[in-house]
Amino acid sequence: MSNTGVRQIVRGGLTSGLTRRGLLGAGGALALGAFAAACGGGDGEGTASPSGGGAWSFTDDRGTKVGLKRRPERVVGYVGTAAALYDFGVDKRLVGVFGPTRLKDGKPDPQAGNLPVDRLEVIGNAYGEFNIEKYAALRPDLLVDNMFVPGDLFYVPAESKEKIFALAPSVAISTGAVALPKPLERTAALAAALGADLDAPKVTAAKARFEKAAEALRAAAKANAGLKVLAASASPDLFYASSPAKNTDLIYFKELGVDLIVPDKTGRDGYFEELSWENAGKYKADVILLDARTQALQPKDLGSKPSWRELPAVAAGQVVPWQPEPRFSYEGCAPILEALAATVTSAKKTG
Repeated sequence: MSNTGVRQIVRGGLTSGLTRRGLLGAGGALALGAFAAACGGGDGEGTASPSGGGAWSFTDDRGTKVGLKRRPERVVGYVGTAAALYDFGVDKRLVGVFGPTRLKDGKPDPQAGNLPVDRLEVIGNAYGEFNIEKYAALRPDLLVDNMFVPGDLFYVPAESKEKIFALAPSVAISTGAVALPKPLERTAALAAALGADLDAPKVTAAKARFEKAAEALRAAAKANAGLKVLAASASPDLFYASSPAKNTDLIYFKELGVDLIVPDKTGRDGYFEELSWENAGKYKADVILLDARTQALQPKDLGSKPSWRELPAVAAGQVVPWQPEPRFSYEGCAPILEALAATVTSAKKTG
């Protein structure tokens, strides 16, 4: 990912103070059984021998087909990608991660999800950190990553990407400007290609929960029509209004009927509009979904800003956490939909 691209996605909905932020997206029912079948071949999917002893291939969302003599046994990934694969059942093949994995106190970062962080090699814990020596020592068969901007693998430093890509083939899952179900579908397909059982009770139960939560959000949005919702991220100098046309989760929320505010002057990549704190009230929202990632400022950090306190949603106590960079698994996303459905159901119009 280019430094410019990284810096821009960070706030408005996708990264941190220096990269991209927020995503999830498309609507529609997903057939896990079809994913598993697709792993036997087909455009854009993966092929793998059931035993892992035969030839293996997977075509990623760049259109790049990775072909190996056998199923990858040592997989290194961006923490969010690895966490989603783990939810789908990929376990021992994961040997290393990069991206926000540990908090300052040593505990797992929320973005690590259910990953067994203590047994994984962390080769970088922040943007710009990617220890190539540690990566090489892991003897990786495959690098897996999310891709918010076409062609840019998240948290892979642009200045060293050629060295990194020379050590192992890479697979990228598109997680920008597509609705939420799509990256869920593609991550499931990759997990199946890596040997995960998509018919496992845990996976099918998570999918059913996700679908139920989606319908609950649809019903809540219909019942409380006209409720204005703004997704945003806060930094010391800027307030970022995120676009439901780019962030994957916001695309899906809007498809389900949530009345999300669309900023009218987004930046180059279209993810968000940068607002000075003096202009933070440009968009009148009944509810604010505020970026809850560790790199963003939280309500407790914003009390000294009069413009924050004056926002209608803040005055009404209708500011709720937002995860603009969710785990692209049903297990990771179902609680997000459930929480938003509850918010939309209980929130009051401020105007």
